[in-house]
Formats: sequence, structure tokens, C-alpha cells
Amino acid sequence: MSPQAGAGTREKLLDGAVRTLTEHGIAKTSARTVAAAAGVNQALVFYHFGSVDELLSEACRYATEQRVGRYRERLAAISSLSELLAFGREMHEVEREAGHVAVLGQLLAGAQTQPRLAAATAAGLSLWVAEVEKVLVRVLASTPLGEFADPVGLARAVAASFVGIELYEGVDQDGALRALDALEQLGAVVAALDDLGPVAQRAVRHRLRRATRG
Repeated sequence: MSPQAGAGTREKLLDGAVRTLTEHGIAKTSARTVAAAAGVNQALVFYHFGSVDELLSEACRYATEQRVGRYRERLAAISSLSELLAFGREMHEVEREAGHVAVLGQLLAGAQTQPRLAAATAAGLSLWVAEVEKVLVRVLASTPLGEFADPVGLARAVAASFVGIELYEGVDQDGALRALDALEQLGAVVAALDDLGPVAQRAVRHRLRRATRG
């Protein structure tokens, strides 16, 4: 098999794994079902990846890199926390319609009992966290919260919130929508702080310093 053909087959299998997770769930994902989705012989799963678990781990990273790459330019243009939260809501709708929320749910379910898959899922989520962290460092720097917020921890909190909402939506869609509304309201509060004049912003910073010391 030529290097070009081998790379093409690997990509077909990765796409097939993502499609199988979306359509059938992790319980029905096997070398046979993935190979059928990819249109190749199931022996090629083991030739290229060694095991189904390793294929799923690679598929997790592969799918996440594609999704993050799609949104990286948009994320780089965000200039406020409210814009970030509005973008997150828009992205949530797009990803749900494309079936990627279902894939994430299946990967998280499998990660509870499969350490290798857990590591790959965490690595995939970290790609999102890194992009969100860049935005938070940039947009919070000029606000009264910039001195006190932890962008590293906050990026993980934002990512965890959206992951939780994506999974929660499967059992309570109205509740998930209210959670998204609440996050947008939080962004509006931060935007209001940002719009305060210099004197009021100094007062807010003073109060926050006292609170953090206490």
C-alpha cells in the first residue's frame, strides 16, 4: 500500500468512526461497523490503528482538530465576554445539528470506563479550552475583572458549562436553553461593568480587592 493510499484509508476510517459514533453510539461501534461506514475491509482497522479503542482515540483528536480549526478565526475576532458567550450559543446550535454534540456525549460515556479514550477526550477538550483561554486573556485585560479573574480556570469553567449544557439538552431542552440565557445575562453584566466610567471602575476594583483579600 502506497503512503498516499494508506493516508487516505486512515482518513476514511477516522471519518467512519465519527459517523458510526453519531449514528449508532459507542456501544455499537466496532471494527465491523466502522469499516462498513468507511467502505473498507475491517482488517484495515487493526492494520492502521491496532485496536478499535486506539481508532476511537485518534478519531476524537481528529474530529476536534477539524472543529477547532473551523472556528479559530472567529474566536480570534471576539472582543468581549458577551461576544464569546453569544458565539458559544451559536456554535452549540451548529454543532448539535451536525451531530457533533452526540459524538461528544458518546466519547464522554466511553471515557468513564476506558482510560485511553478518557485521555484522548481530555486532549480534544483541551484544544477548545486553549482557544477560549486566549479569548479570555484578551477580553478581560481591560475590564475591572482582569486583575482578579483566572483565565486558565475560567476557560475550563466555560468549556465545562457548554459540555454540560450539550449533554443536559438531551433530557431537558427547555432547561438547557434557560442555562444558555443565564450565561448570556452574565455576559451582559460584565459588559455593563466595562462601560462604567474611570471613577466607578476604580471603585469596583477597590471592592474586589477587599473581597479577594477577605
